[in-house]
Amino acid sequence: MGLNCPEIYFQNKKEKKKELKANPNATQSISGAESTGHKASGAGGVPVFVMMPLDSVTMNNSVNRKKAMNASLQALKSAGVEGIMMDVWWGLVERESPGSYNWGGYNELIEMAKKHGLKVQAVMSFHQCGGNVGDSCTIPLPKWVGEEIDKDNDLAYTDQWGRRNYEYISLGCDSIPVLKGRTPIQCYADFMRSFRDNFKDHLGDTIVEIQVGMGPAGELRYPSYPEQNGTWRFPGIGAFQCFDKYMLSSLKAAAEAAGKPEWGSTGPTDAGHYNNWPEDATFFKKDGGGWSTEYGEFFLTWYSQLLLNHGESILSSTKSVFENTGVKISVKVAGIHWHYGTRSHAPELTAGYYNTRNRDGYLPIAQMLARHGAIFNFTCIEMRDHEQPQDAQCLPEKLVRQVALATQKAQVPLAGENALPRYDETAHDQILQAAAFNFEGSSGENQMCAFTYLRMNPHLFQADNWRHFVAFVKKMKEGKKAHKCWEQVEREAEHFVHVTQPLVQEAAVALMH
Repeated sequence: MGLNCPEIYFQNKKEKKKELKANPNATQSISGAESTGHKASGAGGVPVFVMMPLDSVTMNNSVNRKKAMNASLQALKSAGVEGIMMDVWWGLVERESPGSYNWGGYNELIEMAKKHGLKVQAVMSFHQCGGNVGDSCTIPLPKWVGEEIDKDNDLAYTDQWGRRNYEYISLGCDSIPVLKGRTPIQCYADFMRSFRDNFKDHLGDTIVEIQVGMGPAGELRYPSYPEQNGTWRFPGIGAFQCFDKYMLSSLKAAAEAAGKPEWGSTGPTDAGHYNNWPEDATFFKKDGGGWSTEYGEFFLTWYSQLLLNHGESILSSTKSVFENTGVKISVKVAGIHWHYGTRSHAPELTAGYYNTRNRDGYLPIAQMLARHGAIFNFTCIEMRDHEQPQDAQCLPEKLVRQVALATQKAQVPLAGENALPRYDETAHDQILQAAAFNFEGSSGENQMCAFTYLRMNPHLFQADNWRHFVAFVKKMKEGKKAHKCWEQVEREAEHFVHVTQPLVQEAAVALMH
């Protein structure tokens, strides 16, 4: 599968004309493009999506701040944005009882997107909201799942001190019927099947992508750096999460199979604490640390392989649910850039990415996604090395380059997100460079297949921020083969900002209330 995937997002001209006839009031966008999609092959740019607020759908299953949402979607469309990304929360839709789904607010939100000619990336959010960077609201797992976890605490990820994490069900019990007769994987598949049946008329048309959640914050990883209750603080190394009974029984079996039963009783107990630095922990020390021993290799291979197997299981069922619906499937991987400059890459190891100075931990993930034809979605695209604390050897640019080259090698499409809200041109320029694959060692042929901007909020619609954002979207759409100079693009954006001012002010004011 090639790295460009414009076919996901763009329809052919006939379809566009049909839609224009059906919707003569469709907003003209900044590029003067017709109401849906853009000519990707000609322009060759990267479509920009915008992430919706986490609480876009309320606990009562209706759209939150409807008037603000309407004005905001109209403003985004007029700026040439391709679409929106929304979290579809398991804890909202199947909250009350197993197999009983309430799609209320999402029906409404997706209809609104369609009305404004925006595409939708729907995130199947099987994690809780609350406790991570930027979480502005709390949406726990479904009530009945919480009840099962209360009965059997080992359904929750557990660290060596017995601290449980309730953000996401431990992958140790993926294939065990621990949720009222169903396995977690079956619950995820049933949820997605219900989503597919409910939104079948929108799939492949308005809904163009399903991003399937695979862990905390919707990312394929272990909850090794939980911010809740101050357990972890940046730039701590985090902690291994393999001490629930289900994962320990898998470890025991793996150790016996390796002929080393003594390695199977527990995970590493010399790996320091959440807020240590690599050199504080025997396991992660650069010289002679446990990570580089035969035992370390055995443990880290097992720990990272379980995460890959977890991804593989969920992707298999996602693929069979959405087969022939015209949607793309994507998986999000976390951008863990702190202590990247050390030999052991401790924070990546505790999260389940077996990436060290002498081992590429992202290529196996990219290859797994390639086997299923999925998109590799990566974050921290906006960051520059020098903006981060250098004593913690944070190297986001080198990490993004490593991931981009791994996706190129595995021939899997790469999509990006910014990790933290940024409205400045410095961050935008960094994203433009990464989206165009301007890296040493890159073939120069590839680019990202999409970028999702974090996030829609009142700040985005403030005059200066909006001006920068409009120019950014325009530059992304121009693509690397653009013949216009940036000054010209910025002049066009300036004119456009002036024209849309009333709309944007309405969105900003409405979102504040």
